[in-house]
Amino acid sequence: MKKVNIEDIKKFIKEQKIRWTNHVLVRLFQRNITQEDIENVLLNGEIIEEYEDDYPYPSCLVYGVNLNNEVIHVVCGLNKEELWIITAYYPDNIKWHDDLKTRKENK
Repeated sequence: MKKVNIEDIKKFIKEQKIRWTNHVLVRLFQRNITQEDIENVLLNGEIIEEYEDDYPYPSCLVYGVNLNNEVIHVVCGLNKEELWIITAYYPDNIKWHDDLKTRKENK
């Protein structure tokens, strides 16, 4: 599978080739995250984890900040036609180190 590239993500965002599933829209509402927040994270963030073998498309975890300068993680996947937004959340110090980019090891 093709590796996910932040430049490809930005291209799809700028072209508005984004697939928002019902699942992600419900999660965003529950977590008080806007679609504009997601777009800001994906346009200005960085890939911190890659899931090249994800089904049905390769995906990744992007670290960035929302419009209120709060850290958000966005999971998204790519095919040749569009960017799929899978989920987004505010990371915590339970699963992530203080930088909110490095996952803690499971014990």
